[in-house]
Amino acid sequence: MLITLYKTYFWLFVIPVFAIVTILAALAAAIGCMLGGEKIFSYYPGMIWARAACILTLCRVTVKGRENIRRGQSYVFVANHQSAYDIFVIYGYLGSHIKWMMRKGLEKIPFVGFACRKCGFIFVDNSSARTAQKSIMEAESKLKNGRSLIIFPEGSRTKDGKMGKFKRGAYQIAVEMKLPLVPITLNGPFKVMRSNSFNIKPHRMEMIIHPEVEIPPYPAIDPSDSRQAMLAVKERLQTLVDTTRDVIYSDLWDEFK
Repeated sequence: MLITLYKTYFWLFVIPVFAIVTILAALAAAIGCMLGGEKIFSYYPGMIWARAACILTLCRVTVKGRENIRRGQSYVFVANHQSAYDIFVIYGYLGSHIKWMMRKGLEKIPFVGFACRKCGFIFVDNSSARTAQKSIMEAESKLKNGRSLIIFPEGSRTKDGKMGKFKRGAYQIAVEMKLPLVPITLNGPFKVMRSNSFNIKPHRMEMIIHPEVEIPPYPAIDPSDSRQAMLAVKERLQTLVDTTRDVIYSDLWDEFK
């Protein structure tokens, strides 16, 4: 009975209301940024939109560790990827001015794609090494004055709730810019909405913001030895990958380990 009531509520109320909220938030963000209010309009409309998604679908969000974020400091946040709801939890409740790295195909979504571009989000084109590097350079140019980047190192959402392998490439920006890494553990979004499914189930969600991980200094490298330099970069990236992954894993609910 409760399931039937929720589905009725979802399709007759949540969907139309959320569609309106999405269009209004996208228009407010795009127009505000075009008029020079990027600092405000690239954050608050999206934050309200994300919180609305959680509230409308009756999903409670708890946050731990927000004191680990220093005001005015730029970070690279790295989080496990349980569900599309990860975006709502982070955008709505992190409390930090973030830029997203998004698949280039999302730029074509009506209203949303245009608004994201005006907000300074980075659309990643992985069709070639050159275009991928261009995306990284674009991200680096925008990470200043407290603007931060959020990355899902797994690359795609989990299929079974378990955390997958982390990729090194996402850490390159933090290393090159010497920005602190902040691991984030997400619990619960997988219960709300699983990969490749539009079946929403209300459930408690939790975000744990861990203390920042500093980028250690590089060892001295002979510029003439490109092979040594490449191996050193890979080793340093892998150390950061392993460190942040272990931190994120440590606070996963038992059912996700």
